Amino acid sequence: MSDDDLRDLRARMAEGDRDAVDQLVELAGERGDMSELRRLADAGSTDAVDQLVQLAAEQDDFE
Repeated sequence: MSDDDLRDLRARMAEGDRDAVDQLVELAGERGDMSELRRLADAGSTDAVDQLVQLAAEQDDFE
């Protein structure tokens, strides 16, 4: 996904587009992008919180 695509998704999210939020959460989860997931969680996405918990658990498995 290009930077332009991400900017578009973030702009759509800011306008309240739930599909954009879902896509951003999925992409951030696939990339393991904790800061993006935190930003989405702070914006109210419970799916982002779930992804953060899952990634944190996976990291604990490797330590």
